[in-house]
Amino acid sequence: MSNKIACTHCHLEFNENVMIKDGEHYFCCNGCQGVYHLLSDEGLESFYDKLGSNTLTAPTGQYEDSSNFNSPAFYDKFVKIDKDGFSNVSLIIEGIHCSACVWLNEKALHKMDGIIEASINFTNNKAIITWADDVVKLSQIIDMIRAIGYNAFPYDASIQESHANKERKDYYLRMSVAIFATMNVMWIAVAQYAGYFSGMTQDMKTILNIAEGSLATPVLFYSGWIFFRGAYYGIKTKVINMDILVATGASLTYIYSIYITFIEHGEAYFDSVTMIITFVLVGKFLEVLSKKSAADALDIIGKNLPTEVNIIKNDKIVSCKLNDVVVGDIVVISTGEKVLFDGEILTGNGTFDESSLTGESEPIYKTIGDNVISGTSSIDADIHYKASKDFEHSTLSNLVALLETAIVKKPKIEQMANKLSEYFSSIILALSFITFLCWYFLGNSFEISFMVAISVIVIACPCALALATPVATLVGLSLGAKRGILFKEAAQLETMAKVDTLVLDKTGTITVGEPEVIKEHIYNDFDTNLLYSLVKSSNHPVAKGIKKYLKLDENIDEYILDSYTQIPALGISATYKNQKVLGGNLKLILNNGLSSDFKSDNTIFYFSIDNKIVAIYELRDNIKSNAKELVSSLSTKGISVIMLTGDNSEIASRVASEVGIVEFLSEQTPEDKSNYIEKLHSEDKTVVMVGDGVNDILALAQADIGIVMGSGSDIAVDVSDVILLDDSLSSLEDAFKISRTTFGLIKQNLGISLVYNSITIPLAMFGYVIPLVAAISMSVSSLLVVGNSMRIRYKWNKN
Repeated sequence: MSNKIACTHCHLEFNENVMIKDGEHYFCCNGCQGVYHLLSDEGLESFYDKLGSNTLTAPTGQYEDSSNFNSPAFYDKFVKIDKDGFSNVSLIIEGIHCSACVWLNEKALHKMDGIIEASINFTNNKAIITWADDVVKLSQIIDMIRAIGYNAFPYDASIQESHANKERKDYYLRMSVAIFATMNVMWIAVAQYAGYFSGMTQDMKTILNIAEGSLATPVLFYSGWIFFRGAYYGIKTKVINMDILVATGASLTYIYSIYITFIEHGEAYFDSVTMIITFVLVGKFLEVLSKKSAADALDIIGKNLPTEVNIIKNDKIVSCKLNDVVVGDIVVISTGEKVLFDGEILTGNGTFDESSLTGESEPIYKTIGDNVISGTSSIDADIHYKASKDFEHSTLSNLVALLETAIVKKPKIEQMANKLSEYFSSIILALSFITFLCWYFLGNSFEISFMVAISVIVIACPCALALATPVATLVGLSLGAKRGILFKEAAQLETMAKVDTLVLDKTGTITVGEPEVIKEHIYNDFDTNLLYSLVKSSNHPVAKGIKKYLKLDENIDEYILDSYTQIPALGISATYKNQKVLGGNLKLILNNGLSSDFKSDNTIFYFSIDNKIVAIYELRDNIKSNAKELVSSLSTKGISVIMLTGDNSEIASRVASEVGIVEFLSEQTPEDKSNYIEKLHSEDKTVVMVGDGVNDILALAQADIGIVMGSGSDIAVDVSDVILLDDSLSSLEDAFKISRTTFGLIKQNLGISLVYNSITIPLAMFGYVIPLVAAISMSVSSLLVVGNSMRIRYKWNKN
């Protein structure tokens, strides 16, 4: 591992091999190097004396020169290399405010050679980009984003809030101008409408028009600038978006009103200009706030993380940066602190709050030998524990990464909605033009025909269509995360809503997964330390049960085995000092030329040394408390429940009858489970597989949705699609509820959008809607879709 060196300018630390060496100085990037020399040339070196040991926070505009994105220091901090050797970075795209913006950025990036994947989430403007670094450089990717009118900066939770505040402040200023001007325009409009009915001279009307025009101008060109900017880049890249509709409707009305003012004949509509911009802008701002509220729920697991942690080094407690802690370090946790690393308690005890991970509100008591999980918080525990994972690979980091990836993976129904919205704006412009021609050639005045056409443009709302899926999906994901249910991709919500078959593993899924030894049969004297050494490294529940039983002897010790092999669905094989050691089920014993006529309806663990059975252990695993209720509930909803287990038929039959499962298969190998799910697919079944061990990974990968318990093996967690952090079957039922409710509300949202447009557009074409009402309706439709999505928080409990 390379030594960490502080940058001479900003004092941030990076690995020595990524630093720029300049004489005796080291710099993390060209920017810091340039600023250092500038200060030196100007005689301002005293700046560093005042800075002391503090570090400089990178400003928002630090990477104005895109070549800085290629610096080794930037790669070291923000870029990750995946298992296929491709580079991966998370960016925030600045300037996105509609689905067309997302579509444009994704299309532009995918056209570049070397881009493997580019996914952008509309709700938080976060992009995850994967590329081949030997084909295209990150600076070229940034240049492409900037070329189409947007900007990008690396995703960093510590600076993300400042960017969000900057965006909100910009909206506040633009809305303040728009609302102030609109209120004054309305007072003038009252006078004009009064004069329309009671009579008013043309000179007075012109003066009022000029006053309205003066107020409408800053609204259109300052408050409405975001729409013009989006329209410009839409036209430049040949994408007709919502901004083009708003900018076209407002600017044509503005130009027409100026024309009326100059010729001093007819009615001006400056009030419509200000109200179109104001109402759409306010609607857009509320939409931004709603999306942020939904996205914030996903940050609850990883928010407010400290930058340092206390560890014991040379018998002293010292502060250490998170990324400098390695496996084996002794971490110190005091009352009220957050656990940032996974590990095993060495000294101390107390209660922990695991609600942010599992949704369980009850504090959990832990003592010496128990494991602590990163992301949980100490309530009253003062402990020392040994870190079992570094920060990058901790449970907390993995969960945050899973959530970040989930929200950029789009369901099929969202892809369909985005495809529809691509053509929507073009159709609306065409309908508006046809409406104008029809009204004008049917004998109506230019003014009337023009205003009807403008109403058609303004009332159409592609944003409601584009928002129909992502906001509902995001709320569903956040709701699951709060209850310890992690969907790795948003698309899995849609798939799980369509499931008709649930396949359950037995051990650790239907049962608690902690078999306890209830009987011990010794046939020959043997060294129990050897059996303990055999089972200690296995994560299989039966092996853990044996280990727990043997640890009742305080003098138990561990040997270093010469060889060690775990055999899925069978057991463990090892050698020690030329002795062949086996531990597992009957099939393992039979496969190795041994036999036994021992019978029991409990789980049986055979232990043999040099082809001789020396001990047999009987274990029993308790059924989870709500397993029977889950099977009954899902059955009433039309979901078939099947159990697959590697245990013998006696145990399988007993467990199945206790929980009410009719269909089950016993003595299943990993291949058998996978083949059975493939058979279900051939019958056009949509299958969820729930398991927790190495022997389930083939079946988990084969299923449409693989769900794993959070305590399951690492490889099972890797191949799964959904993780239940609290190992509870009630969470499994909640996952079905959330997915079905989310998918139902997505369809409602699409229905709202399509019904809205199918009703309001014809009304506008027939002249029943003025531009002002059109602008209000357009904003309301978007907010209605967002508000309907928020109902997931309350509705899912009822289903």
